[in-house]
Amino acid sequence: MNDNQLLRYSRHILLPQIAYEGQELLTKSHALIVGAGGLGSPVGLYMAAGGVGNLTICDFDDVDLTNLQRQIIHNSQSVGMNKALSAKKTIQEINPEVTIKTVQERSTEASLSVLINEADVVLDCSDNFATRYALNRLCYKLRKPLVSGAAIGFEGQITVFDFRHQNSPCYHCLFPDDGTDTALRCSENGVFAPLVGMIGTAQAAEAMKLLLNIGASLEGRLLLLDALVMEWRTIKLSKDPKCSVCSTT
Repeated sequence: MNDNQLLRYSRHILLPQIAYEGQELLTKSHALIVGAGGLGSPVGLYMAAGGVGNLTICDFDDVDLTNLQRQIIHNSQSVGMNKALSAKKTIQEINPEVTIKTVQERSTEASLSVLINEADVVLDCSDNFATRYALNRLCYKLRKPLVSGAAIGFEGQITVFDFRHQNSPCYHCLFPDDGTDTALRCSENGVFAPLVGMIGTAQAAEAMKLLLNIGASLEGRLLLLDALVMEWRTIKLSKDPKCSVCSTT
């Protein structure tokens, strides 16, 4: 790290769990962020501010005025701009040390496979089951850790599927794919603005812990938030022995 980086990340370096070696590891790490909306906004901001050196941001959508209520990586001047490009612009203003790759077209499983293979950790900040199932399948196949978040209304959830570990459950264990996409989307339903910030920031924290190999991740636990009463609950997750994605039988 150069002198500017040592100053920028000094409050991380002061933490014994991170120190110089951990921060240097972050600067060499690569995170894939799928979705630059409500969840992807705080994820991108905190991953970049915290010093994750390489980010790939995927989003084919353009910024709309209705997004600005919660998607804090964008601003009024971003309306009409591709979300991945808008996110890159904001991140570069916060931390020009970060290398950012943008993917502005709708990803296929083939293109996602290439992107996932390049990354050290994947963050699912999407808003539909099709993308979530695809990321789950590919991360399992490529043995990449996946940080999954979702938020709608006043309710949010976050968990980690760490496919580097044989006993980790997967997204399909939690929500089996029955062939129908019934995901609730913010474009069709309301969402409490700070909720996506709380879940997205937690996703960034989990991803950085995975990159640093510190603490205990949310692998095997689903964290649920009801922001209306400000209550967090934890549900234990187990691998489904009959799962069509991750079962070894």
